[in-house]
Amino acid sequence: MAERSTAAVDVADSSGDEPLTAQAEKATADGVDAQEGRGAEADAKGAGTARSKGEETSPAPEAEPPELHSGHKLARRYRLEECVTRLDGFSSWRAVDEKLRRAVGVHVLPADHPRARPVLSAARSAALLGDPRFVQVLDAVEENDLVYVVHEWLPDATELTNVLASGPLEPHEAYQLVSQVSQAMAAAHREGLAHLRLTPSSVLRTESGQYRIRGLAVMAALRGIRTDHPQRTDTEAIGALLYAALTQRWPYEENAYGLSGLPKGVGLIAPDQVRAGVHRGLSELAMRALVNEGATPSRQEPPCTTPEELSKAVTALPRIRPPEPSFATPTYRPTTYQQGGYHQPANRNGSGAPARPVPVPPPPLQTRTGQALKWTVAALLIAALGLGSWQLADTLMDRENRGDDSGSSQSGSGSPGENTAPESISIVAAQDFDPLGDGSENPDQVGRAYDGDKGSYWETRFYVGRPDLGGLKSGVGLILDLGKPQQVGTARISFIGSTTVQLMAAPEDASAMPTSLDGFSRVARGSGTHVKLEPPKPVTTRYVLVWLTELPPTAEGNYRGKVADIKITS
Repeated sequence: MAERSTAAVDVADSSGDEPLTAQAEKATADGVDAQEGRGAEADAKGAGTARSKGEETSPAPEAEPPELHSGHKLARRYRLEECVTRLDGFSSWRAVDEKLRRAVGVHVLPADHPRARPVLSAARSAALLGDPRFVQVLDAVEENDLVYVVHEWLPDATELTNVLASGPLEPHEAYQLVSQVSQAMAAAHREGLAHLRLTPSSVLRTESGQYRIRGLAVMAALRGIRTDHPQRTDTEAIGALLYAALTQRWPYEENAYGLSGLPKGVGLIAPDQVRAGVHRGLSELAMRALVNEGATPSRQEPPCTTPEELSKAVTALPRIRPPEPSFATPTYRPTTYQQGGYHQPANRNGSGAPARPVPVPPPPLQTRTGQALKWTVAALLIAALGLGSWQLADTLMDRENRGDDSGSSQSGSGSPGENTAPESISIVAAQDFDPLGDGSENPDQVGRAYDGDKGSYWETRFYVGRPDLGGLKSGVGLILDLGKPQQVGTARISFIGSTTVQLMAAPEDASAMPTSLDGFSRVARGSGTHVKLEPPKPVTTRYVLVWLTELPPTAEGNYRGKVADIKITS
């Protein structure tokens, strides 16, 4: 049985509610940091973004990384595939979770490593946050003299390092970067968590255009980074990311992360002085975040020293519109005939005067023959319509007469169950269903979705940027257990906020609740606040899945689904 760490690490100064780091003693969830890309070794050798004077880095430990190899299994489940980092006594791997058949990332270090306990504590603290803007921690375990941390692996994501290699970002894209990253870090600091290693290698952009941060708390613990001013350190790091996105230059003298540094001796100059065409508001915002290094805002606004202040400053900027979509218009190449050069006689007078224009033919059907043909076709169409109408009227009258003749013999012979009212079907149990995420979606609230009280509800986690769960997955929902296979005719679902939902059913012979989306088939769909889902024909099943695919917005600008009531009838 693997021994799991219950210690917590306090990596950020915050006030207010009890931070997640303090709650780690009570938690049972496992987890850790984020996807470690191939740029990690360069990141380790390059200059760090945390430049505040209070930062401390513990000396590299003497412990050697464990002797592992491709094909090695951890917990008989995680098969190591490729080592992407080997540094300071720990190693990072791309691996495969053979149980769930998905790629994961794994950090491994000896249990007697001086940083093993801080890494476990940081991993558990990061896992408790559960914010989809961060790469999620999946497991944190001490077992067989090893400590390993398992995290999401995002195959469709690209490091910001690689994005910037092709050039600076457009103003709207740079705005999205600083907005999403500052909001995410503000949320983390409110829960007592800091990153302290926020570099272009730790920010990922997904195919949907969302930015996700990897290594929250864990990368600092792995590298022994500490500071007395974590909020200032992370804010300056975000400012450096924005500076690099606007200029494709690193805002310090040394080169780092594939970017050239600033010329030596000139100090920190504003992005719009480094590169022409930089958005003025974003340039000033980067300087306000980097003011800790001695920069002066061009308009003397107060510096931003916390991610919360930076997030508010981003919100206060005038709206930056996305670029207009560019459609490639095919080049029109006139033919030689249209150019007047096809079999054109040469100009015999040699004066160079243009030849007389070719007479333009009349439009179609404008000649006498064309006019006659047009009237003939119109007359034929009118005759055909008249004949068709007469035949249709004759057929309808014939059917009406036959119905009157047989009406007396058919009266009172309807099927006995034709007017039977639908019966309510009891929901015996229910379970949250998140097969495409971390497997959990507020399981303690499930009973509120069908308790008959529309004032209580089950809610999803919040998602950022888009109503389709932030583009992270296709849906999330609830599995309803009806106790036995029953005929389902209608499902009525009440939401708080307009929601798009699908009704799915397991096969009639399903002996257990399905654990994957493949175990269900869609039978109906709809959207709104009060949705009636009615399959085209009755479905017999024991397990019904209410699958939410688009969520309503919240007052904070995020998206969250809330199910207030579910009724199933036959």
